[in-house]
Amino acid sequence: MKLYQTLENQIKKESNYVSDNGEVKKWVVLNKAQNFDEELIELLLHDSDLKEKFFIMVKDVLVFKQNLFIQFLEQKNYLNDSYTQFKNKVGLSIDGQYLKQRNEVALVWPFKDCVLEGGQSREEDKREEIFFNETLAQDEITELLDPKVFTNAKVFDKDGEKSFDQLNRNEKGTITDNLIIKGNNLLALHSLKKEFTGKVKLIYIDPPYNTGNDGFKYNDTFNHSTWLTFMKNRLNVAKDLLSDDGVIFVQCDDNEQAYLKILMDEIFGRDNFISNIVWKGRGGRQDSKFIAQIHETIVSFSKNISRLELFKVTIEDNSKYSLQDEKGKYKVQLIRKWGSNSRRIDRPNLYYGINFRDEIIFPILPDGTDGCWRWSEVKLKKAIENNEVIFVEKEGRKELYEKIYERDGTKQVVFNSWIEESFSGQGAKTLQNLFNKKVFEYPKPEQLIEKIIEISTLENDIVLDYHFGSGTTATTAHKMNRQYIGIEQMDYIETVAVERLKKVIDGEQGGISKSVNWQGGGSFIYLELKKYNQIFIEQIEEAKDSESLLKIWEEMKTKSFLHYNIDIKKQEQYLEDFKALHLKEQKQHLCELLNKNQLYVNLSSLNDENFECTPEEKKVTKDFYQIKH
Repeated sequence: MKLYQTLENQIKKESNYVSDNGEVKKWVVLNKAQNFDEELIELLLHDSDLKEKFFIMVKDVLVFKQNLFIQFLEQKNYLNDSYTQFKNKVGLSIDGQYLKQRNEVALVWPFKDCVLEGGQSREEDKREEIFFNETLAQDEITELLDPKVFTNAKVFDKDGEKSFDQLNRNEKGTITDNLIIKGNNLLALHSLKKEFTGKVKLIYIDPPYNTGNDGFKYNDTFNHSTWLTFMKNRLNVAKDLLSDDGVIFVQCDDNEQAYLKILMDEIFGRDNFISNIVWKGRGGRQDSKFIAQIHETIVSFSKNISRLELFKVTIEDNSKYSLQDEKGKYKVQLIRKWGSNSRRIDRPNLYYGINFRDEIIFPILPDGTDGCWRWSEVKLKKAIENNEVIFVEKEGRKELYEKIYERDGTKQVVFNSWIEESFSGQGAKTLQNLFNKKVFEYPKPEQLIEKIIEISTLENDIVLDYHFGSGTTATTAHKMNRQYIGIEQMDYIETVAVERLKKVIDGEQGGISKSVNWQGGGSFIYLELKKYNQIFIEQIEEAKDSESLLKIWEEMKTKSFLHYNIDIKKQEQYLEDFKALHLKEQKQHLCELLNKNQLYVNLSSLNDENFECTPEEKKVTKDFYQIKH
């Protein structure tokens, strides 16, 4: 204890190592030590006790005993709880450093959405979910992002489900099939790189908002830095997949919007920023403490702003055609002229009285003076005969209006950064009609995705959504004749998204179907990443008691890939300590024992007998990666 106090006092002599409340910034010191920081080493050498403890003389040269120093500081950083005491005994460490305290972290791994699927079949289940964070150091993820083996391939078209035969490709050799992929989205994105790098025109995602009340029903929010790392890992590979003229739209709310913008500035470059689009999605909660939030934000970036081309968007303009007669809907427009040349003195030939329903009407201005008509007397008489004129008495004046009949009820406008919700609740209503029950809390409406697809893509362009949810992006892209790729890990990819797309192929008329004259047709291919250790993680999360976990552990010992630094004998030796932990801690511990490099089967293990890849799995995997042998 004396040595630790000496160390603490010496470190506090340097203000950069001390927090505002006077505590040592231990992680700063650890980082300095790992990088053999000259300032830190000099500080330690100034104390004789520290010099004797953490340095050794080798041929007249003082050598810093880095590992000893780091281990000493880390041991003092542990909290004295039951789980930590147990974990230290089992020996989850590398080179004497505990995994949770390794500073060279390359990837923060939130189990719930990234690894731990949780067995949730529908979004509204709302049962308590276990949410673990684990950090993986660089030497632990050497194989993590390698391409994966595909399994359970199926084809869906107008004739229903078919067995997989082969992928279709264009003249450049690129896959042209619509793809729905079940599996961890980060690993699936990396599996797409070889085939689709630089080929995706549009990415739209609606990720968890880190509010504590996300659709995935976390029992805890993402830690802020964890959420940003979660987003960064995926946005980095998403950028690689975008074409040079491609764009990305990321939906979020105020909880992380500002930080997301800064993160995307870093990844895509500030010069490639397009807009923060504001979508008035639904009414605010009336029990909000301060201000009811009624909008969400869609942050948009280009891959290369110099190559960016956005198109005008078609909007419905039916609100102006509120009147109707036997010829259809129409709006009205004043026949009397207005503006600087609207007086009789300026256009005397357009000042005349016209007979309308046995009454002579003159173009009288609001101030009571004589005005003039916009039309000649011949044209106005003909319009009256054809019943294309209506009469309105307004503020003592008798006005004539022409009827302007609706053509297609739409117009082309430049997309702007404010979307006033004219299709409130349509996302939920569409799903309700398709499934005769509520299957998602707040699904995005097809009308919103339609606008994004319309301004950023042409037919046959590739659209990617790797937070697939209920499949709105794919259903909209399918009806608009765009190629799409959807990625989702949760089970509702099968029970909701796939079933929804099957209904689209059959010609369902929800969402944008009527506006685009959707008649059905098309196809998509369903694939899964082949699981290995992921199977055990899902079993662990599903377990209801310690007895179930112990059975899983017995199977893990013989069939799983455990982390290389795990000592099974020690695990068995301290089994009673394991049983004394809370169920959540037991689950966390078993998940940490598994080697994360083997969550799914890597392409490099396709012919490894240990992974038992079937001929069907080899066929679709080789076809996807264009492996000839």
